[in-house]
Amino acid sequence: MKKNTLYLIVVAAIVVIAVSSVAVVSLYPGPEGSPSPSPSGSPMSLDLTDDSGYTLTLTEYPERIVSLAPANTQILFAVGAGDKVVGVTDYDNYPYDFSAWVEAGNMSSIGSYFNPTVEPIVELNPDLVVAALGSDDCAIQLRSLGYNVLTLNPPDIFGILRNIQLVGNATNHAADAQALVSSLQQRIDAVVAGVEGATTRPKVYNEIFSDPYMSVGSGTFIDGLIALAGGQNIFENATEPYPIVYSESVIELNPDVIVFPSDMGPTAFWGSFDDVSNRPGWSSISAIKNQKLYVVNADAINQPGPRQVDALEALAKIIHPEIFGEYINPT
Repeated sequence: MKKNTLYLIVVAAIVVIAVSSVAVVSLYPGPEGSPSPSPSGSPMSLDLTDDSGYTLTLTEYPERIVSLAPANTQILFAVGAGDKVVGVTDYDNYPYDFSAWVEAGNMSSIGSYFNPTVEPIVELNPDLVVAALGSDDCAIQLRSLGYNVLTLNPPDIFGILRNIQLVGNATNHAADAQALVSSLQQRIDAVVAGVEGATTRPKVYNEIFSDPYMSVGSGTFIDGLIALAGGQNIFENATEPYPIVYSESVIELNPDVIVFPSDMGPTAFWGSFDDVSNRPGWSSISAIKNQKLYVVNADAINQPGPRQVDALEALAKIIHPEIFGEYINPT
């Protein structure tokens, strides 16, 4: 796949997520759909409400799960249900190299994250499908055919915590999910507590594409992470979640910090730090003058999975090294 095509797929993915994710959850709402103890031998009945508002009733825990998004796969493996996953997308690469698993015949690929076709999923005979916004139409079709489907589309990092618990409850790993949620919440709380001692709020420019330049607005995962990490997104007032921006605007808003995603292809779409510094007029930007250019793992910062907390901690170090310690760019 050509790198520009891959970039556009990633950009389109986060744009799709942002368009639907305009609500902001300020607190983790706690477990949902936890099964109640039932008499021995009685059938299980577990109601689970997903991010689309759909309520699924499970009468038994799944043995064959298909994940329709990389973040969903990460959650399934993180709560301990990875051994039940029989199908993933072509873009799943964490916590394992699933393409190698598929090639070896130990896992099946259902194809694209965007608008996957129903047939490859049905062939895997799943008793649970974990969908995402990019597979919304597919989820509707699968439900009409009688398949159990949960759609995950969290609005922010706290919605991710809720989804971890939801998936844990759905897969008989509620305790594992709760332990993971507690651990992640503690790490989030540590960042928030550290930021309370900050005396500055550095301005941050996050570039997600460079041809044309694209950044992040309010209501997006990255904007929320920047705020939690004690920074100010220079395009927080943009009218679009992922606006196309102009070089002149970046220069005028004069960010203190510039953040790029890690390479998503053979080479970084933004080139090198020298290339960025040599963009016309950018030598006057504070981030360029002070060499405050950074790279954060693209999957961690873009995908609504547990690694968003990794991205939050990285941004905290980038924005407030005086509090959290120095961030070292990946080599």
